[in-house]
Amino acid sequence: MSHPSPGRIRTRAAGAKALLFATLGVAVCGAAGAYAQGQRIRSGIELVSLNVTVTDGSNKYATDLTEPDFEVYEDGAKQHVTFFSRTQQPIALALLLDTSASMDERMAIAQEAAIGFARQLHKDDQAEVIDFDSQVRILQAFTHDSAALERAIRQTAANGSTSLYNALYIALKDLKKVKAETTSDIRRQAIVLLSDGDDTSSLIEFDQVLDLAKRSETVIYSIGLRQGEIARREFKEAEFVLKQLSSETGGRAYFPTDARELQKIYQAIWDELSSQYALAYSSTNPKRDGAWRRVQVRVVKPGLTARTKLGYYGPTGS
Repeated sequence: MSHPSPGRIRTRAAGAKALLFATLGVAVCGAAGAYAQGQRIRSGIELVSLNVTVTDGSNKYATDLTEPDFEVYEDGAKQHVTFFSRTQQPIALALLLDTSASMDERMAIAQEAAIGFARQLHKDDQAEVIDFDSQVRILQAFTHDSAALERAIRQTAANGSTSLYNALYIALKDLKKVKAETTSDIRRQAIVLLSDGDDTSSLIEFDQVLDLAKRSETVIYSIGLRQGEIARREFKEAEFVLKQLSSETGGRAYFPTDARELQKIYQAIWDELSSQYALAYSSTNPKRDGAWRRVQVRVVKPGLTARTKLGYYGPTGS
């Protein structure tokens, strides 16, 4: 088997990346009108917003807490919470579906599970549908129309390879536009991703996607659908990728071996999204060095555990 020269690889990759970014430009324009929000509070102080999930020892959600029950730390320094809500905030959500050839026999089950999830969105929520195989397609731009979302999901068909990182990159860029200017603008952001294997055809690399995710306000919920013992052994890279993306952003990763479990998992994700608290604070760290800042949320009541994103990159510039 002959291999293309490095020059040909670079030329082909550059052209494909240009096409990806051109597609991205088209993809985000539909969301731009709905989310014309800036990146800073009007005072110029950075607002750090957190989606926080609290569970007890039985992994049941604790939904009756108040602001004094929470403590927020940044690099070990306690912060003052400037916004708190246990009322479910509107959500902007990207629903990503793997439509590579290996999904063929499970496509119908996956469609019905995703449709059931989309039907639970509230009237103030917005969602988009993205499928990915060898290519990435935005089948439905952000909308609150559940019927439109259902039609988009039913368009999916299994074929080709898996460009998971390309799809995540596009979804994260879309959701990056949903960022609060003031505390009253805070909107939750999430990606719910279904994939059944390793990335095999993306031009974007995992490190780029992970960095973009860590710089975003987006929680990633990953569903890695495995098949049997052989697939489980071959699924190590995908499992690592999905676990890291979810843990870094405050989400969860699920690894069912049977597509019939998908409906239950999508419901579990919806239940969590419906049980979260929204917190925000203005960092007391005055440095604008772009360094990583680790965030920790604690609940003062015993027996409860809080989960949120692991941190964020500080501001840069003057």
